[in-house]
Amino acid sequence: MKLIKYTSIIALGTFVVSCNSVKSIAIPQGVNTAVTIPAKKVFNETTLNTWSHLDLAKDSIPGISLAKAYDFLKGKPSIDVIVAVTDSGSDIVHEDLKDNVWTNAKEIPNNGKDDDKNGFIDDVHGWNFLGATYDETLEITRLYRTLKTKYKGKTSVDIKKKEADDYSNYKAIEEEFKANLADAKKGQEQYMQYQNMLKEADAAVKKLVGKENYTLEDVKNATATFDYVNAKKEIIVKILEAESTVQSQIDQLEPAIAYYTSKVNTYYNLEFDGRAALNDDAYSMKTKVYGDNNVKDQAEDEIHGTHVSGIILASRNNSVGVKGIVEKAKLMAVRVVPNGDEYDKDVALGIRYAVDNGAKVINTSFGKGYSPKAKWVYDAIKYAERKDVLIVNAAGNDAQDIDEKPSFPKDVDDAKEIADNFITIGATTRFYNDNLLADFTNYGKKSVDVFAPGHDIYNTIPGNKYKMLSGTSMASPCTAGVAALIRSYYPQLSASQVKHILMNSGTLVTKKVLLPGGNGKKVQLSDISVSGRLVNAYNAVKMADSIAHQAK
Repeated sequence: MKLIKYTSIIALGTFVVSCNSVKSIAIPQGVNTAVTIPAKKVFNETTLNTWSHLDLAKDSIPGISLAKAYDFLKGKPSIDVIVAVTDSGSDIVHEDLKDNVWTNAKEIPNNGKDDDKNGFIDDVHGWNFLGATYDETLEITRLYRTLKTKYKGKTSVDIKKKEADDYSNYKAIEEEFKANLADAKKGQEQYMQYQNMLKEADAAVKKLVGKENYTLEDVKNATATFDYVNAKKEIIVKILEAESTVQSQIDQLEPAIAYYTSKVNTYYNLEFDGRAALNDDAYSMKTKVYGDNNVKDQAEDEIHGTHVSGIILASRNNSVGVKGIVEKAKLMAVRVVPNGDEYDKDVALGIRYAVDNGAKVINTSFGKGYSPKAKWVYDAIKYAERKDVLIVNAAGNDAQDIDEKPSFPKDVDDAKEIADNFITIGATTRFYNDNLLADFTNYGKKSVDVFAPGHDIYNTIPGNKYKMLSGTSMASPCTAGVAALIRSYYPQLSASQVKHILMNSGTLVTKKVLLPGGNGKKVQLSDISVSGRLVNAYNAVKMADSIAHQAK
């Protein structure tokens, strides 16, 4: 499921790494990268839109020190790095992305043939494993639907001993599913009531003042006989006094209504099957090639993959829009994420496709709470490790400890790390104070490796447009961009080395910060992540340079 943080707009009421390509090099641990912060803090539109690239010591904003990184790298040779964005699809004709799109040189476009014999016809810029699928249910809905067929009408008395664990799991899933559906219906009803209240108030005041386009003065001067009308009048007065309009308030409620309506009608709809048109069995690996080559977004309002792509590699030299993190990178778009939960099969095959076609960094800005075919994804992660590909993964947006309640995909199985090419990222804000951590970010002493900017990130969306979004979905590509930067300038370093450089070179945070969802509790970053650090591009390339020189 796409991990964008949703917020209502209106409120009424020690690491030693074995390198695959060079000799084993010890990566420095415990590097003191704490910084002294100047007292003055400067915020304006420019710093707000680019804050994730700024420098903590210079700007008082906990960005990734990107300008300092490029100053350090000036004059050094670099190569193009293919970065796979496994996501919802990317607008590859966007003005800020089109110059940096990967092209499969072995494939002749649109000739209906598999020229490179990789099994995928006309995969010129990547592959779409979803075909025309856009909306989809959540994994818990699919699990509940399957288990309900098996256990409906049965009680614990009817269950054989060998099925006791499965039945217990079914009852737990049933309880969670029903609670989630009830919350979704409540949210839908609440926001629709808010909107209807505004519409009714607007209609009542128009009738009262006798105008379609009324002013604050018109409303204040109008006299109502009935308390009902006066109550509506007071609502409109408050809105106008806040220098807003009723229509803008009504419009701002639409995303909330759409959000909860999609939960009710799609995410938790037991009758819905978005995959039906794809004609593929998501729970069988007999078929491994399906979908099509249309990696561009399937709908005008699909923004997730485009935003993620821009964070990593939006053109830095075209004088339009925004600047990505890495200059020499090519976007391979791999569409595996619908508007709902992704299937394990699509994720596993998407990773393998990216690896087989030359990606050196894969970004996975998605996640879900259940993964019935997790082994397929684990095997794909280990396959990527054998091929020296780094996977950068979003921690998730539930403000919870994913050591306790996991988010998939992950690289920890039965408390053991399955591979050393997988790094999981939590999200930070631009505020170097108690509110450093985004209030939605997941965390975990074993599961979250490092934190990066993921709140109010301004970047590309379809149609040559730009927008500010929040989520660990944004923190992950921020880190993937730094990873690609390292692999561009220091290609001799392995995926494992890049992972640990990102973790051990990060800015050390020694102060306590508010724990997401912790009701005011403060914690050390080292208590809720492996490294206790924030990704820093300048420190990372310096460390990479030092390690690369050790290998000579």
